[in-house]
Amino acid sequence: MFWLVLGFAALLLQGSQRLLIRLVFPLGALGALFIAGVGVAGLLLPASAVILPIGLPDLPFHLRLDALSAFFMVLLGGAAFGITVYAMGYFRNMAAGPLALLILWYHLFLGGMVTVMLADDAYAFMVAWEVMALSSYFLVTTDHDLPEIRHAGFLYLLIAHVGAVALLLCFGVLQGGHGDYTFDTMRLAELTPFWASAAYLLALFGFGAKAGIVPMHVWLPEAHPAAPSPVSALMSGVMLKTAIYGLLRVTFDLLNVQIGWWGTLALALGLITALYGVIFAAVQSDMKRLLAWSSIENVGVILAGFGLTLIFYTDGKGAMAALTLTAVLYHSINHAFFKGLLFLGTGAVLHATGERRMGKLGGLIRTMPWTAWLTLIGALAIAGLPPLNGFVSEWLLLQAFLLTPNLTQPYLNMVIPVAAASVALAAALAAYVVVKFYGVIFLGQPRDAALQHAHEASWPKRLGMLWLAAGCVLLGLFPAQVIGWLSPVVQLLTKQTLVNDGNWLMLAPVSAERASYAPLIFFAVVGVVLLLTFIWVRRVYHGRVRRSDPWDCGYPEQDARMQDSAEGFGQPIRQIFEVFMKVERETPDPFSRTPHYHGASLDKIWFILYEPIARLTGWLSEQAGRLQHGRIQWYLIYSFATLIFLLVFTTR
Repeated sequence: MFWLVLGFAALLLQGSQRLLIRLVFPLGALGALFIAGVGVAGLLLPASAVILPIGLPDLPFHLRLDALSAFFMVLLGGAAFGITVYAMGYFRNMAAGPLALLILWYHLFLGGMVTVMLADDAYAFMVAWEVMALSSYFLVTTDHDLPEIRHAGFLYLLIAHVGAVALLLCFGVLQGGHGDYTFDTMRLAELTPFWASAAYLLALFGFGAKAGIVPMHVWLPEAHPAAPSPVSALMSGVMLKTAIYGLLRVTFDLLNVQIGWWGTLALALGLITALYGVIFAAVQSDMKRLLAWSSIENVGVILAGFGLTLIFYTDGKGAMAALTLTAVLYHSINHAFFKGLLFLGTGAVLHATGERRMGKLGGLIRTMPWTAWLTLIGALAIAGLPPLNGFVSEWLLLQAFLLTPNLTQPYLNMVIPVAAASVALAAALAAYVVVKFYGVIFLGQPRDAALQHAHEASWPKRLGMLWLAAGCVLLGLFPAQVIGWLSPVVQLLTKQTLVNDGNWLMLAPVSAERASYAPLIFFAVVGVVLLLTFIWVRRVYHGRVRRSDPWDCGYPEQDARMQDSAEGFGQPIRQIFEVFMKVERETPDPFSRTPHYHGASLDKIWFILYEPIARLTGWLSEQAGRLQHGRIQWYLIYSFATLIFLLVFTTR
């Protein structure tokens, strides 16, 4: 409600751009902290519910705060605080009128996501889901003057509403024609395995469309690059997690039965999504599109963990289900922080250079040191390197795969090792993508002379990135505490918690003899080694340092064109996985004085699945358009024919 009031208050202040930046955005950031605080309280206190007298007659809003919704509110509030602080600097040069509208949609977007997490009936959930979808559509199309942005917004809205129809049908199945549409009624419903499976499949489709699961992912690489960077950070870091929240809520809370093959299906879809996303991320040359494909990969990893949780839960392996669900929740909040940080870093680069193509960037660590070092933290975190947060959740998930006990279904005992190898491959390719992303943008020499004049991010942008970077560090250094904080959620969904066989310094999810990790000790050892190395170098080589150019392979006339490019980094991946892509190449004349190379790796799923649907829809629209001749006699004939039809077929 606070964000709703704040959004409409921005319309009253649209005459003052300064107040919009210096008053409304800071209040929105404080609101995010308040939401995170409410989430922390929800993890510590028993569940509570309230009925709001709004909505339709006899359909009030039922809201409920339990451990699951509380965790995702902490995720939302923690990430949204840093992103909103960053937005103060990002939008400060925007005209007051458009800025007021943007602030309205921005805070409606936040309010819609919070209400989705608190909704305790299908009516409130779907209203909030629609508010979230529509407000994010208007945010995506902020620069609606550009045709490609309008196209991206339309595609996003179309798939969002297709998913929403599936969710409506899912809640209809859960309600079963008995009682009202509150979640309490759905929890008491005794569905047969057939109807429970129908509800699960509808939920998987509906929430999968919002999360970007293959093959419903096509909107995500278009919408995220089209949106302003703070919006991209919110959509990737937070909005995708509302789909994970909904999937967990329906599967483990509202459905009275869980079936093993549900987990196998989710595991397969998750692995396909993870590998597909990281392969396409590796061949991108647009930095925001690369991060969008990387989000698909991370959602795939989370979905694979969700599927494995279901497999363990239905097989009676409660301890392993608790371990896997802990990894899923941990990776969800980790992704919110490190992907939000990376999108904010790209936004700072875009504002400073006006360029999104990595082939035009390079060497920005010299002119944008704050942005470069903070983005490096996010890059190392998403690569899964210790002691940052990305390592912990991926390590926990791999532990769950590698320590899988004998399962009842024999085929699963063969599938799980293959799935573990697929997760490891996705993680390795993700590290490859990060080297490309960071190295091409920030290291080496500038590929354009104009980059010498790139300016550092303003202080609000730096503070927003600092907040998210601090989250990446703290979530990585204190995993035992975070797992204890996640225990109420795991207990609610799996009826069991993960027991950390160690102390607050050590993380041992199964047993210290099998595997353990002590991030603070690791961090201290690395810090001491670096400090001793620095002291030793300073004392031994003090005064004896000389500088010289690096080895130039015998060719001293080198320039920025001889550095590895984004296309060069992606070339090996493109050649190996070309079967999944539609590759377009434009090769220059070798004797041209102004050579130009262009390569694009397009998604084959679009051409195989969606383009035929688009052509069919266009043809049907054209045929329907022929009915409208603009002549009154034809419209009278249509009316007369309709009347005769109704008289004939309604006569008893």
